[in-house]
Parts: sequence; structure tokens; C-alpha cells
Amino acid sequence: MQPMSVLLLGLLASLAAGLMTGVGALPVLVGRSVSRQANDTMLGFAAGVMLSASFFSLILPGIDAAQDLYDSVVLAALLSGAGIALGALAVAAMNEVLPHEHFVEGREGAEAAALAKIWLFVIAITIHNFPEGMAVGVGFGGGNVANGLSLATGIGLQNAPEGLAVAVALRGQGYSRLRAFAIALATGLIEPVGGLIGAGAVSVSVHLLPWGLAFAAGAMIYIISHEIIPETHRHGHQNRATAGLTAGLILMMVLDVTLG
Repeated sequence: MQPMSVLLLGLLASLAAGLMTGVGALPVLVGRSVSRQANDTMLGFAAGVMLSASFFSLILPGIDAAQDLYDSVVLAALLSGAGIALGALAVAAMNEVLPHEHFVEGREGAEAAALAKIWLFVIAITIHNFPEGMAVGVGFGGGNVANGLSLATGIGLQNAPEGLAVAVALRGQGYSRLRAFAIALATGLIEPVGGLIGAGAVSVSVHLLPWGLAFAAGAMIYIISHEIIPETHRHGHQNRATAGLTAGLILMMVLDVTLG
């Protein structure tokens, strides 16, 4: 595929996935409330989709790409491990440096008190969504359209309950229906930025592809472990959250196998 086609596909697919946050947030405009139990189940589903995508759509293809490049299974595995670690460390560093706010734990990061509350929420969700968009872009950047479509579909599906969870949480903080919906929609728009960067990076050099895939996976795994799973287990709904995670993982696996 031509580089411009790869960039355009990565941009459009990550934009479509990001817009699903707004689709998921639509119920707040019509006054429907979501129970904490349902919210935790949906977040568990999102975690399952991301976990499955990390392995089936990012790590395993990354190992295959590295093995083709370097003709060594051991080197491919080590490279993938290093990329995963770098991705997790990058998000951990952003988590420490950027001021942001968790829905339960409150404010974290440098000079958090100096920012308005709405921007703290936006930054927190940006940290979460950027690696997802980058993963979609990397998927297309390698020239494998089927893999990119699988990632975009899976991440779009998990963005819907995530968008609803964000909008409901903001409503709980006193935001109006329209404002909560608008913020949830806007948080998804960081994904095409990540998609463009991811697609552009790996299309520059084939040697960046295994690194990009592993890096995106590491970033997503960190978010799953550090943000989503602890949030779903805080209110005694861990069984339903785990069931949601399992369902999301299976769905994404099926999508990856059938689309890839």
C-alpha cells in the first residue's frame, strides 16, 4: 500500500473508533441512568477487549514481524518484551507527570490543584485513549488492513461502554447532560491523533513495526491493570466485571480470527 493510503486509513479508522465514545454516551442525553453494577460490567468488557487486542492484534503480529526481519525467534521475543516494557513505562511516566483526576482516587500528577476540574478529567481520559488510537494506526501502518480493521472494530466496541461510563461519571460530578455527552465525545477525538502518529511511524521504516506493535500493547496493558480493573473491583461487583472481561476478550479474539 502507498504511505498516504496507510496514513489515511489509520486516521479514519482511529477516528471512527474514537467517535464510538460519543455513541456510547448518548443515553445520558435522554435521561437513562446506568447502575454501578452495569457500569463495572461494561468497563470489564472494555478491559477484556483491550487485553485480547494487545495479544492477538499487537504482540503476536509484532513477534511474527520481528522474526521475519531478524530470522530469530529469541530475538523477536526479546524485542517484543522490550517494546511492551517501553510502552508501559511511557504511560506510567505520563501518569506521574501530567496532572489528571481519577473518578475515585481524586487528583494526581504535577500541580494538579492548579487546573480546572474539567481539564483534569480530559487529561486523564487522554492518557487512556491515546495508546488505543496509536494501536489502530500501527495496525494499518504495517500494511495489514485486516489487522487494522480488527483493532479498530474491537477498540470501537470497547469505546462505547467506556464513553457511557465517562458520561455517567461526569453527570455524577454535577455536569449537565449535554456537557457530559460533549466531553465524552471529545475524549475519543484524541484517538485519531494517536492513529496518525502510529501509522506514520511504522510506515517510515519496516523495522519500526515490531517495536510499534509491542509499544502500543504495553501501553494498553498498563492501562488495563492500573486503571480499568481496579476501578471495576472497588464496589463489590468484581464477579460481573470479570464476566464482562471474559466476554470482551472472547469477542475480540473471534473478531481477530475471523477478520484477520
